[in-house]
Amino acid sequence: MSALPTLVPCTYERHASAILAIFNEAIQNSTALYDYAPRPLSSMVAWFDNKRNGQFPVVGLEAPDGQLLAFGSYGTFRAWPAYKYTVEHSVYVHHEHRGKGWGRQVMRALIAQAQQHQMHAMIGAIDATNLASRALHESLGFQHVGTLPQVGFKFGRWLDLALYQYTLQTPHAPVDG
Repeated sequence: MSALPTLVPCTYERHASAILAIFNEAIQNSTALYDYAPRPLSSMVAWFDNKRNGQFPVVGLEAPDGQLLAFGSYGTFRAWPAYKYTVEHSVYVHHEHRGKGWGRQVMRALIAQAQQHQMHAMIGAIDATNLASRALHESLGFQHVGTLPQVGFKFGRWLDLALYQYTLQTPHAPVDG
């Protein structure tokens, strides 16, 4: 029996290159990211700084040999204070390891982190044609709350963005301000 992958907190030093490779493959070959050009390694400094400064988790799933199979994180949904209990998340799986349940493990870890950090709502913004991601979210209890038609343009076509929401029972004592 082979060893199972392990959930780990991702760090710049250990995971930036692997995360970047997963991002760039998705940018070049899919509509999972509405971006056109591969990102340089230098972009990962700001990405990790943003996560650290916002106290947002970056969760990875590593194979026993240390290869990053999948990762996910969440961050600010919108910049106004009243949204402080809502986060937007994303999960990416290495293209050679899709369909093995790794995204589900990362999503469950992010949900647990959001609950621990007293968040109330998690939002997933998913390309409407990404049926696998939509099915994953629905199987975890996310609800489709709307679709923004033709808000992106990539690969010579208009893209619709489907919004999914998971509502947590936290925070226990929300406050204004």
